[in-house]
Amino acid sequence: MIMDPARIHRRIRTWTILFIAALWSSGLTAVPLEAGTRWLSATTTAWPGPWHGWAEHTALAIADVNAHHPFLFYGTDWLAFAHIVIGIAFFGVLRDPVRNRWIVEWGLWCCLLVPVLAFAWAPVRGIPFFWRCVDASFGVIGAVPLLIVLRDIGTLEKPVRP
Repeated sequence: MIMDPARIHRRIRTWTILFIAALWSSGLTAVPLEAGTRWLSATTTAWPGPWHGWAEHTALAIADVNAHHPFLFYGTDWLAFAHIVIGIAFFGVLRDPVRNRWIVEWGLWCCLLVPVLAFAWAPVRGIPFFWRCVDASFGVIGAVPLLIVLRDIGTLEKPVRP
């Protein structure tokens, strides 16, 4: 079955925009860190297991750091900035997906490295296992739209047979 190239381009565009939006929104959560962790703590109050304990512990630590050393959050401001800049790199895929296939491949490598970081480095910082799984899931979930885009780029690259 031959797919319409315009339809493939639309799907690439849709999935790429979704990926950029997710990247930007996840990065921007690093800016209102105290409010966000306070909200997570309040939201998880009735949840079973370790969720609320970790969320409350984190919210209290963030509030303490903000009260005594707010300049440390400058690092999370840069984290948010990095997410925005990385998202801008994907504009190249919107512009010319075939020529900029490498951006999608690079994004997939980055997604692959998220679980590596979550499971290799997080223990050094005392992050509990269940939260490492949450962190690792960002790489796994992020890879899904990129794999779809990469597949569609491959379809565009194939010569059309009469």
